[in-house]
Amino acid sequence: MKITSTGEHAVVSPSLAANGAGRTTWVSGDVTVDIQTPDGVVGPNNGAQNNAGTNDSSTHGASGLTVGYLVGCQVALGSFGPSLGATLSTSPTIAAGVSFPISPGEVKWVQIDNKDMTKSGRYFLNYQDVPMDVQGCAGYAQARQFAVVEVIGPDYHKVTLYGQPFSLG
Repeated sequence: MKITSTGEHAVVSPSLAANGAGRTTWVSGDVTVDIQTPDGVVGPNNGAQNNAGTNDSSTHGASGLTVGYLVGCQVALGSFGPSLGATLSTSPTIAAGVSFPISPGEVKWVQIDNKDMTKSGRYFLNYQDVPMDVQGCAGYAQARQFAVVEVIGPDYHKVTLYGQPFSLG
């Protein structure tokens, strides 16, 4: 298995909510995964007993790639209700956005997109200018990309690649 992340880019701006305790970050990146298995099958019926869901896979029977960001906040102000939304397009580049409150000292796991991998080969997950709207963070905030690959089969593998951390201001 080989995971590659290229073109990772973030543009930080004041919050679109204009409340002084938030910020918006527009993230972009390209993640490529090359996987090879001895028999070429990484799908749902390749578990230890040739049954779906074996080996405690969290991908519900298929190998998968998940890409997102870990976002942390130093200090928070006020109380904001949770909000999470995403809009995905059918084009190779997704258009999604997430908005979320964050508490002092808290780190949020924010998923951008995921993809099932049903056979050996090369898989791509590309995203461009996806807005992440962080609300309620009055202090320093930081984020970093993650790419998690789970391969199920006779041997279960889970590998995480982390990007460079960057400041959200």
